[in-house]
Amino acid sequence: MLQLRTAGYKALDNLRSRNLFPPRWKNTQELEEATDRLMRQFLAERLAVSEELGAGFLLGELLERTLRTDEPEIMDDGKLPESEKLELVKALDRQNDAMGLYYRYASLLFPLIGDIAARKRRTPRLLELASGSGGLALALASEAQRQGIPLSVTGSDIVPRYMEEGKRRAAEKKLPVTFRTLNAFTMEDPDSEPYDIVLISQSLHHFTPGQLAVIIAKAKERNASAFVGIDGYRDLLLGLGMPLVAGLQRIGAFAQDSITSARRFYSEPELHLIAESAAGAGRHAVGCSWPMSVLSIRFDGGKPLAGERLR
Repeated sequence: MLQLRTAGYKALDNLRSRNLFPPRWKNTQELEEATDRLMRQFLAERLAVSEELGAGFLLGELLERTLRTDEPEIMDDGKLPESEKLELVKALDRQNDAMGLYYRYASLLFPLIGDIAARKRRTPRLLELASGSGGLALALASEAQRQGIPLSVTGSDIVPRYMEEGKRRAAEKKLPVTFRTLNAFTMEDPDSEPYDIVLISQSLHHFTPGQLAVIIAKAKERNASAFVGIDGYRDLLLGLGMPLVAGLQRIGAFAQDSITSARRFYSEPELHLIAESAAGAGRHAVGCSWPMSVLSIRFDGGKPLAGERLR
């Protein structure tokens, strides 16, 4: 429920047959505008398809429209002090640690890391965008070290306070993780060689479709071999469960953000739309490794990874 795959993939096929998908663009500004416009067309087309398919499909579409929101999360409020943002990020790290999610992400990523290492014949360089205070970056470095897997990890975010905390934690854990204040839309990092893997975890929904398409296009432009996006699975069960789990920490803003996140997650057809708009056809896979949606794009001709179900 809320994935609306039947109506969603039919809507994509209809847009493709009318030469609206994938969109044409010449620069990242055009890409952002075209992808946002295409998403609006997709949602309208999905509604029309749902009406044609019958009452059950239309009911699902109407429920989806009721639950969906463009409301920003509290942690994205530009007026919120960085110290308060950091507390919300720390709460997310604690939740992920308690649920063992970071090490699930590591096991998901290591086959890709190994494949790129074999192709490049050197240590792969991984850049995590929107990494918060570095929970996943540190977990990846720790697990790679434990398994003897060569891996260079850089965490990045636009919030300087997050990077300060990441550096502190890396020093405390004695892990070789670099943290840089970096704009995800440009990825300009003059102090580093190009990254092989660009990763976004649990933050895809913080970006509009157009912004996410730009990030993917920039990863390709910066000669990355792969882009991986991991986020919550758009599902009614997860949407109900997330606030309950988040509420255990008794931080009102964190619980509220968990509700907003669940309402903003992208469905699988929507991730297909964004990926193909940015990178073209045949380069990506979208799958589910519940409670996660996994988007993987290869720019080097390699096989993309994804979760347990691929289209």
